[in-house]
Formats: sequence, C-alpha cells, structure tokens
Amino acid sequence: MSDRAATLPETVRSDGPEVNERLRAQYHEIAQLAGGLAHEIRNPLSTMQLNLELLAEDFRGSEIQRDRRVLQKIERVRKESQRLQNILEDFLRFVRVQELRLQPADLNEVVDVLRDFQEGQASAQGVVIRTHYAENLPPVSLEVELFKQALLNLTLNALHAMPDGGELILATRREGDQAVLEVTDTGCGIPPDVQSRVFDAFYSTRPGGNGLGLPTVRRIVEAHGGTISLESEIGKGTKFTLRLPLA
Repeated sequence: MSDRAATLPETVRSDGPEVNERLRAQYHEIAQLAGGLAHEIRNPLSTMQLNLELLAEDFRGSEIQRDRRVLQKIERVRKESQRLQNILEDFLRFVRVQELRLQPADLNEVVDVLRDFQEGQASAQGVVIRTHYAENLPPVSLEVELFKQALLNLTLNALHAMPDGGELILATRREGDQAVLEVTDTGCGIPPDVQSRVFDAFYSTRPGGNGLGLPTVRRIVEAHGGTISLESEIGKGTKFTLRLPLA
C-alpha cells in the first residue's frame, strides 16, 4: 500500500461529487483486491505455522546437539512466520472497507471501557491513567467496537512511548457541533521531521513496528466523519486530538 493510498480519503473529500464517487469506487476495488490477496497469503501461512509447530515438537527434549540446532532454526522461522501473520492481520484491518453501523454512543463511556482494559498493562510499567470527562457531553455516532480499536492503537502507542512510566491522560470536551477526545502521554515525544509521516502506511520508527497502527486509527476516525491531529515535543510527550461530529 503506497503513501498515496493512505492519504486517499483526504483527496476524495476535496474533489467534486462525480470525482469523489469514481475515486471511492477505484479505492474500493483496490482494497478488495488487496484484502483478497492478504487472505490468500494467510491460509498457506497458517498451514506453515501448524507444520512448524508439529516439527518443533519432534525435536523438543532431544539431548543431541544437532537436534538442538535444528530446533533453534525452526523456532526462528516460527517467530518470523508469526510476525508475518501479525502484519497480515493489521493490513486486513487497514484495507477493509465496510459500511459502518453507526449508533449514538456515549464517548465518555467508550473511553472509560478502554481505560479499564488498559489499566493493568499501564500499571505494570508505572504509567498512571488520568481521565477528564466533559459533563453532559452529547452522544456521537460510532461503530463502537471499531472505534475502540482506534483508541486501543493510540493508547498502546502511548504506553510504548513511556517504558519507564509516566502519565496517560484521556480527556473529552465539546467544541460547537463536535466532540473532542485528547489522548496525551508524557513519553519521549515524536521528532519534528517524523510527525508529518506518522500516518503514512508502513512507516514506523519503532523496532518491530509495521507502520499500520496510526494509519488505521486515521482511517477509522475519518470513516466516522472525524479528524485526527497531533502535537508533540521531544522529551515532554505527545497529544493526539480526535474531533468527531455529534450524533
């Protein structure tokens, strides 16, 4: 998936209605082809993983030095195949085109569920989660489970930025006809020359990262008719701001 494909939703909105529909149709076709290809790769990959596990079982427990070396090689291949599996799953989430089943939802409640889910991991690495919810915030139109995936990606990014502890702040407020959600961490921050690329597909500065987390977040937010932006300062932290239309 090219960088252009990652920014296509913005292009679609900026053109006229007829061009919009043509671009949407083209993007839908490309997404279907990419998704189909990923599915075709996933099936034989799953078979490979299963057979590697069975093969590893044949060598586990052996005291023969040659068998131990073979097992080490098998485990390396298993690890890499699992990494490919994870990339494929993330890619499928990124390219999947679906009609959202939007329902009025309480944004504060959705964020609070995610906070509860992340509390354990945050606490284990010394991160304190703080929440500041706007009172009487009107509902927003969400496909809740999909939106939770976007929030999960953002909070995981924040935790990765704070390996030695810190604060993760989740705040909501109303601005006119929009609900605003801010996800702020006190982590390492994002270098200025990187900030313009964090939403590009397959761009990542984190070891082991596949560069699909934040692009997927943006796709989900934009699918809900919203926008996402970021502010960051090295050594002080990063703030992602999501703006969503009220229901």
